[in-house]
Parts: sequence; C-alpha cells; structure tokens
Amino acid sequence: MIVLEAGRAERNYWSDLWHYRELFAILAWRDIAVRYKQTVIGIAWAVVRPVLTMIIFTIIFGQLAKLPSDGGVPYPVLVFVGMLPWFLFSGILSEASNSLISNTNLISKVYFPRLIIPTSTCAVALVDFAINFAILFVIMAWYGVMPNWQIIFLPAFVVLAVLASLGPALWITALNVKYRDFRYIIPFIVQFGLYVSPVGFSSAVIPEAWRFWYSLNPVVGVIDGFRWCLLGGESRLYMPGFVLSLGVVAFFLWFGIRHFRRTERTFADLI
Repeated sequence: MIVLEAGRAERNYWSDLWHYRELFAILAWRDIAVRYKQTVIGIAWAVVRPVLTMIIFTIIFGQLAKLPSDGGVPYPVLVFVGMLPWFLFSGILSEASNSLISNTNLISKVYFPRLIIPTSTCAVALVDFAINFAILFVIMAWYGVMPNWQIIFLPAFVVLAVLASLGPALWITALNVKYRDFRYIIPFIVQFGLYVSPVGFSSAVIPEAWRFWYSLNPVVGVIDGFRWCLLGGESRLYMPGFVLSLGVVAFFLWFGIRHFRRTERTFADLI
C-alpha cells in the first residue's frame, strides 16, 4: 500500500537519491550509448578535438607569444595536461545545462529527485576524459615525460573538477528551464572560459600581484592541481590561490544545489 504524506518527498529527498540509483545508472548509460553506439565520429571527435586544440595553443602561446612552460616540460605536454580538466569541466557544464529540457517527458510524468538528471550527464564527460587521459600518456611517452609520485592525488583532483562544474551547471540548468535563451549563452561561457583559464599557458605567467585574484576562477586551481600531479616538481602548486579556488568551488556547489532545490518543484509546470 502506498501512503501519501504531505512533505514526505521533501524530507526523504537525499535518501531518495540512493533509492533511485538504478535510474541514475540507466540515464548515464543511455547518454553514453547515444554518444558512442554505432558511431565513428563520436570516438573520433573525442580524439581529434583535444589534439587539434593542443596544436593550435602550442603554436599561438608557445611559438608566437613565446610564453614559458613549467620547468623543462615540453609545451604540448603542458597544454594537454591543462586541457584534461578543462574538457571535463566544460563537458559536464554543457551536457548538464540542457539535460532537464532533453528529459521533458520523464520530468512531467513521474516523481524522482530531479538532481539525478544533470548529475548523470557526468558519465559522458568522464568517458571522454578517460580517452583523453590515454592520449596524454601517449604524448608524454613520446616526449619522454613521466609522472612522479604526486600522481596518486590525481583522483582527488578529478573529483574536484567534477564538483567545480556541477555547481554552475545546476544553477544554469535550473535557469534554463524558465529562460530557454540560456542555451545560447552556455557555448559563449565555455568558449570565453577556455581563453581566460590557464589551459594554453601556465598560470605562473600571471603577475604575482594578480595571481591570487586570478584564482577566483575555480578552474585555475583544478588545472594547477592536474599539472602538479602529472608533471611533478616541474609545475608547482600555488597554495594561496589553490585554497581560494577551493573556496569558490565550495560556494558555487552550495549555491547551485540550493538554487536547484528551491526551483525544482516548479520544473514540471514550466517545462
């Protein structure tokens, strides 16, 4: 017998996330299948895009602008390591931001914690990340660069990259339900963020007077952490800025979840 009790869903929201874990897995697998099943371009795009971006950034920042690398690290390696967390961040942000609109029928017909939908889109970005990570080791082997003991901390920075993207993604996807023109703003945000984040250059080139405030961009701390893990002592972690980035990530995650939860009950009506 089903007992209908006012406010029960609200009180049990976070436990319901665990109870609906199978739905999370189904949605995640569906997104992966749509991207890669019976396609060549899906896998090829996951390889071609980062390689071409690495080549372009190496030419622009390394050859033309003559920006220095970290220590003796070859510039293509520096760029590709910076691209790993950026593509993970931007992939989750882009996929999650439109996820509610793409699942209109599901939202309007059945109850489940809506938070499952945007978080399940992380699966596709993580698969792309795994492909890019394999490419990175090929490039590092080609240039004779090997990671040091710091690589054991890499899983923690992968989690940090996911959390850094989920906060803004949850806020934007909630806004996108009510204001559909946000889908046109998201690509601009991603493109703009690519150039203001230290993807194609080392954050060490930022003047010391501005480097701490530059870390208000939460991706800065994530990218610096990846380079510290994978490039060892050649890339130092700027601790004041890293702590600031952690604080910004925590704030946006709290704000994103809070805004999503406050507007969640209106999704079925607005969508």
